[in-house]
Amino acid sequence: MKTMLIALRVTVVTLVLTGLIYPFVMIGLAQALFPWRANGSLVTDEKGQVVGSELIAQGFSNPAYFQPRPSAAGEKGYDATSSGGSNLGPTSKKLQDRINDDLKRLKAENPEAGAPVPAELVTTSASGLDPHLSPEGMLWQVRRVAKARGVVPDRIEAVVESNIEGRTFGILGEPRVNVLLVNLALDRQFGKATPLPAAPEKNATKDAAPPQPAVQNSLAEKPSIQRIDR
Repeated sequence: MKTMLIALRVTVVTLVLTGLIYPFVMIGLAQALFPWRANGSLVTDEKGQVVGSELIAQGFSNPAYFQPRPSAAGEKGYDATSSGGSNLGPTSKKLQDRINDDLKRLKAENPEAGAPVPAELVTTSASGLDPHLSPEGMLWQVRRVAKARGVVPDRIEAVVESNIEGRTFGILGEPRVNVLLVNLALDRQFGKATPLPAAPEKNATKDAAPPQPAVQNSLAEKPSIQRIDR
């Protein structure tokens, strides 16, 4: 009986310390020391409207915006509630077909790019939500974005270069660029891009094509916090 009581007391104390006190202390410290990070690193536009998170990638279809890496997170991609990769191996025909389709699309959308398509623009990250591209991956898209916005490429390139983040602590990782932050910077400097016309609706049929990844037409569209892919 004595052993049972000791075990119960240890269980209760452990539960209170690790299940109540510790979590509340950590939440309090996080809110006091870095509330923006603790609340999801949310990003707002010039009107104060939340348009996404600095930590979560979004899809962009409008040629006036930079595009991030493709995503296999969720049914339509870029789903913050379904982080994950495709788990397809290098011998997978489905993966090879998807990469070939992306290569054709990127080359068609960026005819003036010149250099080969960077590998990161046709490969998904392990999470499917990587918000960054390398500077090379961003600069490869500069001519398309410049043409869509009616400005010289040098001005778009300057925006990209001003948003390059260095290695963490100077030694970890590689230089990178946050795609969403650059797209917001473009809107601030050159004005919001004209939204693309809505695609005509098709009648649902048994042989209808599977849904395509949800991509964003304009940063002016209504955001979603749980699923930031508007």
